[in-house]
Amino acid sequence: MVIEKTFGSKVFDVLLVVLLGGTALLCILPLWYTLVISLSENAAASSGQVGLWPVGFNFSAYQEIMGDSKFLNSFWISIQRVVLGSSLNFVIIILLGYPLSKNAEDLPFRNVFMWILVFTMLFNGGLIPWYQTVKSLGLINNIWALVLGQSVPVFSVILVINYFRNLPKEIEEAALVDGAGPWYMLVKIYIPLAVPVLATVTLFSIVYHWNEFFNGLVLMSSADHYPLQTYIQQLVVIIDAQTMTAEQIQKMSELSNQTLNAAKIFIAMIPVLVIYPFLQRFFIHGITLGSVKE
Repeated sequence: MVIEKTFGSKVFDVLLVVLLGGTALLCILPLWYTLVISLSENAAASSGQVGLWPVGFNFSAYQEIMGDSKFLNSFWISIQRVVLGSSLNFVIIILLGYPLSKNAEDLPFRNVFMWILVFTMLFNGGLIPWYQTVKSLGLINNIWALVLGQSVPVFSVILVINYFRNLPKEIEEAALVDGAGPWYMLVKIYIPLAVPVLATVTLFSIVYHWNEFFNGLVLMSSADHYPLQTYIQQLVVIIDAQTMTAEQIQKMSELSNQTLNAAKIFIAMIPVLVIYPFLQRFFIHGITLGSVKE
């Protein structure tokens, strides 16, 4: 059935498109401007002459990055952190979320465990005790220091608990009648049905581990162990013309803190920008269905 739109509804549609288009443009502009700065020449970027198109278009900043062993090393450390951290988060979220989605009658002390989780979400032991604990475990300058301390994302656990609680009880009852045990139901029934919320919390974990910089700054004592975002946060270009060759001076004249840092920031954004489109279709469904109860 075709419904003829009134003049008011057509105006509303136009205003809605303009509003959404403007919002999308505001989201894209910072990314575009960072790219434009990274492709501009030193003088134009430093003097604020760069607008929405590169001035003195060149790839000097990216060529410099490809030869920066510390940047590539920190990039590799962040990849390891994301893989290890997200995998550990995924396993722990499921192993916590499934039993805690049961009623107190099915899981003794279920409410006590929930209060412990919520308490850790609201309060922590403080920065110094946290650092001393990590140090006493011998994890300083170790990739596991960046992973283990954030292995229980409570907010994600609560989303998964609520998602599991929203699934029809009849599914579990039918599986029990057929003789299915807890592990079978978790692996064969609950996890396949929870793909939207699991994709959502996985995206949360990936973005967190990729973007977080403070733990790397505190727990790593040298730049050789910095994850990417910590390395970028510490970026600085020191130019000493007295100790540089003519070739190095010419090279640095094409670069600046602004262009080089913009290039590194843009490269750091690429992995998340690549991953997000594959998971975003689950995002709204997972986060809404996982936030109804509890």
